[in-house]
Amino acid sequence: MSRGGREKVHDDPERKCIATGDIHPKRGLIRFVVGPDNTVYCDVSEKLPGRGMWVSAERAALEMAVQKKLFSRAAKQQVTVPDTLIADVDAALLKRVTDRLSMARKAGRAIAGFEKVKDWLGKEQVSILIQASDGSPRGKSKLRPPGGRGSFFDILTAPEIGLAFGREHVIHAALAAGALADRFREDAVRLSGVRDAGEQTNVGGASTGKVKKTT
Repeated sequence: MSRGGREKVHDDPERKCIATGDIHPKRGLIRFVVGPDNTVYCDVSEKLPGRGMWVSAERAALEMAVQKKLFSRAAKQQVTVPDTLIADVDAALLKRVTDRLSMARKAGRAIAGFEKVKDWLGKEQVSILIQASDGSPRGKSKLRPPGGRGSFFDILTAPEIGLAFGREHVIHAALAAGALADRFREDAVRLSGVRDAGEQTNVGGASTGKVKKTT
């Protein structure tokens, strides 16, 4: 049992955010390490050697960690924090999200284009609806998310979605249910937090409001 009598999920270990002090499952945080040059690096894939420092995948928490020099406190030594650290986190998560989407496309589990997405929605084959943040609101309103938590994301621009489909721009895309969709969802939720998009984009579904990324 963990704090408050909660049943602990063994396949989802928890870590403490150095900014907020809250304890959350790792899937809702970003790992950082100190390199041999005493510089802080983000490690979204959680593979770099060294003792990890964890920050909630929320822009406010990341900004607090940088501004209050919390990485030096957590590392118990003076460290260098690049001016681009938060942008580096965004770029790393964006790559993971587009890579996940590309893998799903190659596996036949993701499609793009208004008519194709509309067809999948009609057949109830869609687990996640993705729409470009810079797409026409009128056009996007013609497609309704399948419903449920984590079923809708509009945190990516049309060129960013296009990367996964080998196109310059994609406004509408969809993922079928499965492991690839689950992995995409976890990284997309983290990216939404870093981009501070939870409230504005209604990430997670038509009626869920802001996603609590670490629950």
